[in-house]
Amino acid sequence: MGNDLIQLKSVEKYYRGSSKTLKVLENINLHIQQGEILAILGPSGCGKTTLLRQIAGFDHPSSGGVFMDGQEIAKPEVKRMMIFQDFNQLFPWKTVIQNTIYPLQVNRLGDSEATRREIALKYLNLVELSGFEDSYPHQLSGGMKQKAAMARALVIKPKVLLMDEPFGSLDALTRLSLQNLLLKVWRETGVTIVLVTHDIQEAIILSDRIAVMGGRGSGGIKRIIPNQLPRPRAVGAEGYSEVYDQVYSLLDIHSEH
Repeated sequence: MGNDLIQLKSVEKYYRGSSKTLKVLENINLHIQQGEILAILGPSGCGKTTLLRQIAGFDHPSSGGVFMDGQEIAKPEVKRMMIFQDFNQLFPWKTVIQNTIYPLQVNRLGDSEATRREIALKYLNLVELSGFEDSYPHQLSGGMKQKAAMARALVIKPKVLLMDEPFGSLDALTRLSLQNLLLKVWRETGVTIVLVTHDIQEAIILSDRIAVMGGRGSGGIKRIIPNQLPRPRAVGAEGYSEVYDQVYSLLDIHSEH
């Protein structure tokens, strides 16, 4: 690590209405390093997803710029793949393997259907979905759908995986299992991961750094906290509560406890 892969420079995002201007992102300066897991943490409505969309290229800043490898990001590209919270991001009429092969077909990767199938099976194995390649999305649990979405995103070897609360709708045990899987994928592929979450525990377990955003309407990053706890991490491990308290004190939370 140590090489900046993505840079956000003085990024602002606002929407002008008839009577007032809504500022969603304010003066965001952020460097994301090659190979790290960065968590973007904050309460609902603070601009986390808007920030992720700027990095993805789905949306553009009102001022400032977002750069990858020194080039300004102008549109979505396969170098940056996004996984959403919604379980319905797979094509319902395609099987798991057809969904996984699809990005290879669209981007003309792999010299034959047999090669593409082989690549797809490799990534389905990585996300622990072997044996479910011929299932349709409606036959899968929520956690399995997210695994399939991960395989589909990884199959084209992106540099960056952008994840918008991907485990937010899962039960606690499934979420824990997918967090462990994500760490395995990260170790084996070296992909850079930017993860939006509102879960302090998830941010601490997964990330190398935690960018804490302010409350609704503030639109800025309050602080970036380095997370140097040794891996694998567990709630209650030495140093965990100190990081938790540090993050918690930055969040505008008054009613959760």
